[in-house]
Amino acid sequence: MSRGKKYVDSAKLIDRAAQYDVAEAMELVVKTASAKFDETVELHVKLGVDSRHADQQVRGAIVLPHGTGKTQRVLVFAKGDKAEEAKAAGADYVGEMDMVEKIQKENWFDYDVVVATPDMMGVVGRLGKVLGPKGLMPSPKAGTVSPNVGQAVSEIKAGKVEYRLDKTNIIHCPIGKVSFGAKKLAENFNAIMGAIIKAKPAAAKGQYVRSCVCAATMGPGVKLNAAKLV
Repeated sequence: MSRGKKYVDSAKLIDRAAQYDVAEAMELVVKTASAKFDETVELHVKLGVDSRHADQQVRGAIVLPHGTGKTQRVLVFAKGDKAEEAKAAGADYVGEMDMVEKIQKENWFDYDVVVATPDMMGVVGRLGKVLGPKGLMPSPKAGTVSPNVGQAVSEIKAGKVEYRLDKTNIIHCPIGKVSFGAKKLAENFNAIMGAIIKAKPAAAKGQYVRSCVCAATMGPGVKLNAAKLV
C-alpha cells in the first residue's frame, strides 16, 4: 500500500525498532499528525489473554481526565422520573418503545452511546441483533445499564470511554485529540492503561500487555515500552 508524502515524512521521525516511554511517545504522536483536521489519537493494546474464555474478558469504562475531545450523542431508554433525569443530564434522545420502533423501522443510528435503566432492558433486548454488532448494546460492565441514568449520561458527556477486547485480543480506544498536546494525552493514556491493567483477569497467564501502540488518525503508529507499563 503506497502512503502519502506527509505520512512518509512523519514516519521518518519514528524509530520503528524503538519502544518509547509515554511522554516521548505522545510528543511523537502530536509531531507526526499532519492532517488538516484535529486528528483523534487512538490507543491499541494487545493483551496476553484469550477473549474466547469468559474468565479472560477485559472490559470496563473510565472517565478520562481531559475527556475525548468528542461530544458523544446519547440515547437513553427510560420512563417516568428516570426519563426526566436523563433529559436534565443532557441526553440527546430519551424514550421507550417509540425509540425501539424508530431503530427497527428507520434503521436509525444517530447516536454514539446507548444507556438504559435496568427495568428497560427487556425492551432494549429486542434490539440486540442490531445494536450488538455495532457495540452499542447497553451493559452493566460499561456502566450503560444503570438506575442512575443522570450520572451515567453526565459521565459519558464528560468524556467516559469504554474499553473492551476485540476477537484478536486487542483493545482499541480513543484517548483524545492531537490539539490536547502531549501532556494531556499522556495523562489520559495513563488513566486508561491503569484501568486496563487493574482489569487483568485472574486467569491470564504470562505477559499481560503484549504490545501497545498509539497513533493519530492519519499518522504512523508509535510503539510504547509495554514492560514499563505494567
